Amino acid sequence: MASDSNTSNDSSAQISETIQRLSKIKSSLETELSKVIVGQNEVIEQILICLFAQGHCLLEGVPGLAKTLLISTLAKTLDLDFSRIQFTPDLMPADITGSDIIEENRTTGQRERRFLQGPLFSNVVLADEINRTPPKTQAALLEAMQECQVTVGMVRHQLQPPFFVLATQNPIEQEGTYPLPEAQQDRFMMKVFVDYPTFDDEFEIAKRTTVRSNTVIKSVIDAKEINDLQLLVRDVPIADHLIRYSLAIIRQTRVGEPDLPEFVNNSIAWGAGPRAVQFLILASKARALFNGRTHVCTEDIKMLAKPILRHRISVNFAAESEGVSPDDIIDQLIETTPEKEDELLRDERFKKIL
Repeated sequence: MASDSNTSNDSSAQISETIQRLSKIKSSLETELSKVIVGQNEVIEQILICLFAQGHCLLEGVPGLAKTLLISTLAKTLDLDFSRIQFTPDLMPADITGSDIIEENRTTGQRERRFLQGPLFSNVVLADEINRTPPKTQAALLEAMQECQVTVGMVRHQLQPPFFVLATQNPIEQEGTYPLPEAQQDRFMMKVFVDYPTFDDEFEIAKRTTVRSNTVIKSVIDAKEINDLQLLVRDVPIADHLIRYSLAIIRQTRVGEPDLPEFVNNSIAWGAGPRAVQFLILASKARALFNGRTHVCTEDIKMLAKPILRHRISVNFAAESEGVSPDDIIDQLIETTPEKEDELLRDERFKKIL
């Protein structure tokens, strides 16, 4: 028993130390980003949660909202390799992953095959305007985002961790955009909406960007520390009833499950898969640490449900014609799902789902 107690104390002390480290790093990252980026605090927090939870992030917003600037500035604060891929209609998969080339060995005179790495071989990859290229090229990211490797010519090439894809996209209603395939969207931990700045923020933007500037962004964290913190995030405990609560919300998005709410059956074409609950739990662990807690709480799950689920829920034609969005459905699910374990388990609706 004494050994178990010591192990528990060691784990608790390690998580407390992680909280202090993450808090200091998060504060430093926000300080550096604020030199260039005005406002967008919620967007920045969600991107950082993705980074430390080992996820990838998709940012959506109309042109001109500094999505690309935010990502490129974040890359400067990380002591990591960074590459930017500008997605265009004529971009090919090999332009991203790399390709085999034949070259002559000057010593032997023999021709040899050599793999020429593409821009995907970086720690931080900015996929800029990802939905302006056809699905064939978008799919070149699938293996890399899921398995941290690229296969070219029957040969697998490993990507070095940490590997973090940040993609931007314009709303699908705009000209020259292609919808992201569902499998591609599911690889992203979060889909974050970037909205117009407030009046005060836009006033500050106008002042800063219309004068000379020589802002210097400092690196805050390196690859080893990011890898260490990503592993420590996974050590944050989460109670079983919070896993059940997460599953209760997510499983209600799947048409065909028994005893679903009427608004789900009337509005959803298809819902979120198992990756959703994995990402929701991991992101909630990172958010708990960011907020100085050694455990996950219901508030973490509720606050992250939208960015985790909105791109995994497809509304049907009837709901779309009435202006119902995935965010509206998620709000209703959170409102109608009991938070307390005893209430959740007593509710007849959830006995078949859980």
